[in-house]
Amino acid sequence: MSRRILPYYLTYPMPYSYQEEDNVTADLEYMMQMYPQEAKDYQKRIMRMLDKMDYRGSFIYDDYPDKVTIYRMADQITTAIVREAESTGDIISPEKKEWIHDLVLILLFYEIYRRRHTDGYGFLKF
Repeated sequence: MSRRILPYYLTYPMPYSYQEEDNVTADLEYMMQMYPQEAKDYQKRIMRMLDKMDYRGSFIYDDYPDKVTIYRMADQITTAIVREAESTGDIISPEKKEWIHDLVLILLFYEIYRRRHTDGYGFLKF
């Protein structure tokens, strides 16, 4: 069995991994910019709420984050959104409220996932 000798530059880790990481991050940010305006508003609210819970030892970094806590957070955000809308005179139907809750829950799961898989500077961890 013959051993193949590799050039020195092939023995180092992938030199373009940082460029790939930048591309993934830029792509993700671009996709988030295309969210509908309501989703952007909800996302900002979720990010502000999670900023308060983003610390070492927080439940969002547990191996299995508590489902009840996440659903309770989504309930609080949905209640605040509905209360704000009704204070401006909008009427929120039960179906719309359920839709808002589902969207908030999805955005909340995504934001927790993003925080768990990025470093402190917003770059994805591979």
